[in-house]
Amino acid sequence: MRPVPARVSLSLVTDHRALWQRRDLLRVRGRSIAWVPPFLLLAGITLVDLNTAEHLRIIFWIVLVPGIAAAICGLWTTAAFAVLSVLDYVVVDNFWPRRYQAGLPDFVLVALAGLLATLACAFRLNGERRMLHMRDIAETTRRTVLRPLPSGWAGLEHAAVYLAADTEARVGGDFYDIQPGPHGTRVLVGDVQGKGLGAVETAAALLGTFREAGYHEKDLATVADRLETRMVRHRSHTVALGRDDGDRFATAVLLGFPPGAPDVVEIVNFGHEPPLAVGPTGVRSLPPGHGLPLGIGELASVAGPPPTLTVTLSPDETLLITTDGVTEARDGDGEFYALSDDLARSPTSDPRLLVAQVRDGVLRHTQGHLSDDTTIFAVHRATAPH
Repeated sequence: MRPVPARVSLSLVTDHRALWQRRDLLRVRGRSIAWVPPFLLLAGITLVDLNTAEHLRIIFWIVLVPGIAAAICGLWTTAAFAVLSVLDYVVVDNFWPRRYQAGLPDFVLVALAGLLATLACAFRLNGERRMLHMRDIAETTRRTVLRPLPSGWAGLEHAAVYLAADTEARVGGDFYDIQPGPHGTRVLVGDVQGKGLGAVETAAALLGTFREAGYHEKDLATVADRLETRMVRHRSHTVALGRDDGDRFATAVLLGFPPGAPDVVEIVNFGHEPPLAVGPTGVRSLPPGHGLPLGIGELASVAGPPPTLTVTLSPDETLLITTDGVTEARDGDGEFYALSDDLARSPTSDPRLLVAQVRDGVLRHTQGHLSDDTTIFAVHRATAPH
């Protein structure tokens, strides 16, 4: 995939699009000043034409005024500048003796330019409305797949950073969620193989199953088994529809925080990079678990989900899980990003500081160009109940 500039979002807070950036630049204290550039151009052309010699007429340059208004102003403002340009042309042209007047041909040119500028503005605004509508649809999809998580949700302090390789994408195949339930809090972080809407659809299917099984099932192994079954069923469905998804899989890490055991976390690893335990004293990698990715569990030598590992964490340690956008991030020379070395230089257990540190390190290493979507997720038990 070709590298493109990354978009950064903390807890999936998305960036402003060019439309909003442009409107922000043309606002002062909440008021639009988009009319100022075409007005200044209109006034400038008028003054220059009136203060130059008779044989040097530039009033026909006034055709630029409605064109600029069409690019940055609203429809009625553009129409007003089109009419104002015609009137200004008539007044200024009649100021000169007849032998120096630009005459009817330039008048027709100014009038036609105003009409075309007004039509162009209408087309531009219609395109912007369609774009905003698509943004709303994309935002709804994002919230469905990756729902917002409040601070301290389910007794866990967490933070997430999403780096999208596609600057126009709202969400990709990376996914994460926290699900509280009567059997403890469960966390799922993963990455669907492939790109496009098929990967998003698969992520949504896995998260839907996780939210139900994570709440109802007592054993974490049962939740893991439900995820594997859902992946196989979803893939069979897409293949039956004629899609080329027969080999799609997903790597993931499933965490369980059992109640009554504040220093224990259960881990089921589906072929994902093992989580890192990061604290003020350093960084350590947790056991990988040697599980296969979701969707190809049938190839395992032992039937059933990957083994459930039980790990003890100190109160000042935070679990850090990243997708392959971090582990496969390269610089211009092809060198991989050394995550553990970067964290070891200034380890922290604060989830927000931790994900921000990794985010900055990845962007610095790749100079802002990523080849894959990236999720950085950090979580630990809250010191006070929420």
